[in-house]
Amino acid sequence: MASITIRNLVDGLEKRLRVRAAAHGHSMEDEARDILRAALSTGKSGRANLAAAIRSRIVPLGGVELELPARDAIRGLPDFSG
Repeated sequence: MASITIRNLVDGLEKRLRVRAAAHGHSMEDEARDILRAALSTGKSGRANLAAAIRSRIVPLGGVELELPARDAIRGLPDFSG
């Protein structure tokens, strides 16, 4: 089994971990292991498809109808000859 040391925790994080561990009847080490296990066992790669993430939040709401503005004709190319 591997072990790690975590340094430079943000202020208050160690206290919150201690309180959470006590609430679950665990040591801080056991609680940290449980948190890591839960965070890393989701099977997600960490790289999310932004469009899919947005779609998954909007579809249950019935979607969104956007009014698209009219587009102008494409301008001609600029003349750089002189």
